[in-house]
Amino acid sequence: MNDDKLQEQARARAQELPGAGLEHPFGPEWEVFKVRDKVFMLLTEVTGEPIVIIKAAPEDGKALREQHKDITPGYHMNKQHWITLHPGGDLRKQLVDDLITESYLLVVEGLPHAKRPVDPATFGRHDQ
Repeated sequence: MNDDKLQEQARARAQELPGAGLEHPFGPEWEVFKVRDKVFMLLTEVTGEPIVIIKAAPEDGKALREQHKDITPGYHMNKQHWITLHPGGDLRKQLVDDLITESYLLVVEGLPHAKRPVDPATFGRHDQ
């Protein structure tokens, strides 16, 4: 996915997720997407390229980094729980959508039941 497309796709997917909102708490060069005040995705170009930073389960993040040269540890985040998606490589739209949805669900799972905008056990699952 080329430079512009990666962030465009990430932004579009995040905006489809129930309860997701965009903020700029770190200034205009950082787009921070949250659900119920918890971050699930960051977009920036402060590294010189348009990157997407999302949550991932540690074992999933490790496997993804091994399988894709365009996925690295989370920029400025906990390296076990966050990954960075880089443009220009073999990341496909469906993978990007799935990774953003998974990041969102990881955050939703950590919310009190009453604050969850969706049921993380069933939302977005392909086997429904």
